[in-house]
Amino acid sequence: MSASPSSPTSAENRQSAATDHLAWRRHVPALASATAGIKRASDAWDAVSGSFCDHDGWPVDEQGYEDGKVKRDAEVWNHVEVFIAHGPEVLAGVRAAARGADYVEGPVSEDLRWLRGIDTTLERAGRLQREWDQVMALMDASLPGSRKLYESQAEENRNADGWHYADELSIRGPALVRAADYLADRADPEQSSRTERARVALARSASGQSGTLPASPPAPPAPGPPVPVRSR
Repeated sequence: MSASPSSPTSAENRQSAATDHLAWRRHVPALASATAGIKRASDAWDAVSGSFCDHDGWPVDEQGYEDGKVKRDAEVWNHVEVFIAHGPEVLAGVRAAARGADYVEGPVSEDLRWLRGIDTTLERAGRLQREWDQVMALMDASLPGSRKLYESQAEENRNADGWHYADELSIRGPALVRAADYLADRADPEQSSRTERARVALARSASGQSGTLPASPPAPPAPGPPVPVRSR
């Protein structure tokens, strides 16, 4: 038998539905950390890459240059994987929470415009990750023991391909984080306001149903002086 509209199960379902659309907010700190990680790795490489090159920008220490790029690519891919795991949900949440006016003016209007195309970046990075997983699975299935021989080179190739997506996310990732932070903060007071309005309405409804106590009936008038009886 289905639960009645006033049953505890239905109330829990309504509360869950009211909060699920804001569940994306819990992923924002992970994206903020990944964004900072991509920037740190990129900045660290920019700080030393010139030492491997001549004045025209051509590498003079090719081995050192390649080793540096391999290290950078491996570091940033770890952060790209965070975006693959959490980015689509946050992006969907941001687009659902943003109003039309937010795209025209306001603190995150420019950030929202920067998000055009980030879904394509996330989708292609996710495809690269799935292809890597398939390659590893094929190695394990068809050539037992070959994974140890080829995994390092395959991983290096994947990370090198992933650098393009990391570079894109270094630009659009911060915009996603800023927009998500702003919209998440704005949602909190709105939710609190709705909760307070519901509480007040419930209190008024309960008061209306119980009614007010009737006024006490008026006290009977005090008896007057006795009427004298005439004797006959």
